Amino acid sequence: MLAIAISRTPSPASRAPTVFFSAWEIFVLFTPIPVTILSGFLGAGKTTLLRHLLKAEHGLKIAVIENEFSDAGIDTQLLGDEPVQVMTLSNGCVCCTIHTDLTKALYLLLERLDSGEIAFDRLVIECTGLADPAPVAQTFFIDEELRERYILDGIITLVDAAHADTHLTQTIAQAQIGFADRLLVSKRDLVDEATFTALSERLTRINRRAPIRIVDHGKIDLAELLDVRGFNLNADLGGGVSLRPVSKAPSVDRISSLVLRTDKPLDIDRLSEFMNELLEEHGKQLLRYKGVLNILGEPRRMVFQGVLKLYGFDWDTEWADDETRESVIVFIADDLPEEKIREGFDRVAAG
Repeated sequence: MLAIAISRTPSPASRAPTVFFSAWEIFVLFTPIPVTILSGFLGAGKTTLLRHLLKAEHGLKIAVIENEFSDAGIDTQLLGDEPVQVMTLSNGCVCCTIHTDLTKALYLLLERLDSGEIAFDRLVIECTGLADPAPVAQTFFIDEELRERYILDGIITLVDAAHADTHLTQTIAQAQIGFADRLLVSKRDLVDEATFTALSERLTRINRRAPIRIVDHGKIDLAELLDVRGFNLNADLGGGVSLRPVSKAPSVDRISSLVLRTDKPLDIDRLSEFMNELLEEHGKQLLRYKGVLNILGEPRRMVFQGVLKLYGFDWDTEWADDETRESVIVFIADDLPEEKIREGFDRVAAG
């Protein structure tokens, strides 16, 4: 194995030993591990998807954290009295079944990774069908050490096409859709075209950012699951973002999307005041939000995004001379006062 020597020039009085790091150790020390959160309705096929992921010969070293309360275990004989069960499978993937809190499991995986006991370069976390993905996502922002070692890549939500109408009567199911960067629809073959179209429109009303894909008995292109970069600070509003009006069917869902846009340059102080007031009053209702902004007097576009009250922002690339400068913000939220927010944003845009 390739090894890299890192040493300091010793002083005359002492000789510091040369420290060797393997190529894998260098990778681990300096590259955060991408994390995918898998959520979805009970019976939507999360475990089937994970089984496919763990058995396929894809050449990737993926660790999967399975929650003990899932509807059907990946490998039920792994379950025992230990708080964390870890097993390396034949294709190189790592299956981790937890009976404790997620943070402890994440640290345990790092300990075994650093010791060389296991090897993985990606992590998938399964949420239970009744779980809110927000606390799982916040783990990777709040804990400083975990934030350095892991990077949240995306939230994937499975939707059971055959039972979606029943599941979507629950606000938690709507929230799982609202948090998602990708929506994977299972059991498509069990519903007709009209039903699927109506479901797709409803999902789009809830989440305008997330593209909708079909998963066939747990099988799907891994590109739809991995490297979605849903939490990167960049100008990509999401592969499925729809800025056109969606069909105005009567909405029965608490969770919905709100898109604000203007071609007028925004004053950064007025914008900050607007966002601070919005987060103060409605931060707990804001599941996901992201914006690409044209700031007055600034050649670069500003990008920001957040989860609930946690958010970040940065400057992105400069606007091209022939490019239309437009500010767009997408909110996915629980029962927001849409008209009040639109009026506030219009005042910002008016200058």
